[in-house]
Amino acid sequence: MNPTDLEHLIRRRRTSMLVTDEAVPYELVEQLCELAQWAPNHKRTWPWRFALFDGQGRATLGNVIADAMEVYGDAPEKVAKARGKYLRTPATLVVGSAPGDSVDRTAENRDATAAGIQNLLLAATAHGLATYWGSCPKGANDPVAELCGFEPGTHVAAIIYLGWPTTAPEAPARPPVTLHHISD
Repeated sequence: MNPTDLEHLIRRRRTSMLVTDEAVPYELVEQLCELAQWAPNHKRTWPWRFALFDGQGRATLGNVIADAMEVYGDAPEKVAKARGKYLRTPATLVVGSAPGDSVDRTAENRDATAAGIQNLLLAATAHGLATYWGSCPKGANDPVAELCGFEPGTHVAAIIYLGWPTTAPEAPARPPVTLHHISD
């Protein structure tokens, strides 16, 4: 791959929720997760955690999240929406960041996990998948992490919708880069 190809891939990658019902092969998701683990990782803590929800597992995820939102006090309409929203795409991938042995190491793990998620999203785009990086709702982190089988203290860094696009969305405009140049 040359720099132009990489730039094209990066500019092509964007959120897309327009998907077909066609299943995303488990082997492809496994490959995407493996590529996520190639992100920089200070102290080699290997903090990435992955759980794939497809079929009725997506409804289970939605119910666990909705139940946590209800306990947290979210509005009934938001809770009801959460119960079905993970059924919008054929696969939902939860990515967690394992806790570190200190506050700083936990922060470094989250940074490495975010970099890994970007690798995963770029690779998904290269394979023709549509993706959407969602956040775990307030109050739902621990129940979701437990459902996923992650160790206690794991931060749910992303809930990624995966599917096959029906159309390519327009790229949103980006603000100009602010680059501070400091030299002698």
